[in-house]
Amino acid sequence: MSSVIPCSVYIVTVNCGQWLNTTLTSVKDFAEVVILDSGSTDDTYAIAARFANVRIQHQAWLGYAKQKAYALSLCTQEWALNLDGDEELSAKLKEEIVACIAADAADGLVTPIRDTFMGQFNSSMGRANGKTRFFRRQRGHYDTNHLVHEGIEVDGVVKPAQYPIYHYGDDDFFLKVEKDNIYSSLKAKEKNRNGKRSNMLRLLLVMPATFIKSYFFRRNFLNGQRGFISSMSNAYYAFLKEAKLFEQNHKPPQGS
Repeated sequence: MSSVIPCSVYIVTVNCGQWLNTTLTSVKDFAEVVILDSGSTDDTYAIAARFANVRIQHQAWLGYAKQKAYALSLCTQEWALNLDGDEELSAKLKEEIVACIAADAADGLVTPIRDTFMGQFNSSMGRANGKTRFFRRQRGHYDTNHLVHEGIEVDGVVKPAQYPIYHYGDDDFFLKVEKDNIYSSLKAKEKNRNGKRSNMLRLLLVMPATFIKSYFFRRNFLNGQRGFISSMSNAYYAFLKEAKLFEQNHKPPQGS
């Protein structure tokens, strides 16, 4: 696939040098790649400089949704693709994107995200998370009220893609636990701000319910011991969100 793909790729980074060469190599055929970096101290800038279609600039951290919204605003092509700095676009998904642009019959694609965990890709027979990552730029926007788990909202027809984006950033269990701690705090703050209340029933049931969903319904059992550990981690993350929401609900007002 030698012709230039008329699509902007936008990536939000901070210290993604471990994966960034793989990420950028997978999109070297795209018209432009916009990297919005929030203070990397590794070789992120040096890696970006190796690719002719990449431009990188600094922006102090605005929050997950606002940072991605600003990165999107810097794109110039009719179509846009969002990747994280620890992801890789599969060759087959790239072909689907080219076909979607040529057909001009949809405004976006929901793409499977295939994760690595503890040194291996999860089974292809499991149920991957699906996210809208490719879309017609003028029809996509972020709800900047979301503090975490931000996603693009597309005004138009969105179809499922068959092939995945590969995600490497959760491979290190220490980093996954760190991210879960940060994300759960942000999600609890967001829920509390929106008037959500914790209760004893959810505190009691959220861990077993999430484990069953992850291990059985999302077929994490196909990943053996890694799948059990992953499902337990997902369950604990769900509990953290509820526990921190309880804490947010019962915090005294500032200044009291």
